[in-house]
Amino acid sequence: MNLHGVIIAVACFLTIGIFHPIVIQAEYHLSSRCWPAFLAAGLFFLVISAQTENVTVSAILGVAGCSFLWSILELKEQEKRVERGWFPANPKRNKEKEDQGR
Repeated sequence: MNLHGVIIAVACFLTIGIFHPIVIQAEYHLSSRCWPAFLAAGLFFLVISAQTENVTVSAILGVAGCSFLWSILELKEQEKRVERGWFPANPKRNKEKEDQGR
């Protein structure tokens, strides 16, 4: 019996599920300007994935790398969701914007 596909599928499901709150928290605390960190992490995981000989581990690292890269887009979308009022805005950041406007 070959469970590699099932393991990769579960890892993919969990990775996507974990990245949703990561994006929300990153946008809340750091704003969408933290996207370079997601880019660096995504590229790092993809490079490591390409150098890993174990197919299952390589696939999981590749999924994580692509999830980091996809999160860059989601950061921008999360920023729009906050503007629409679907998620709470960080009051500290709003106060900083007001102080800069004076």
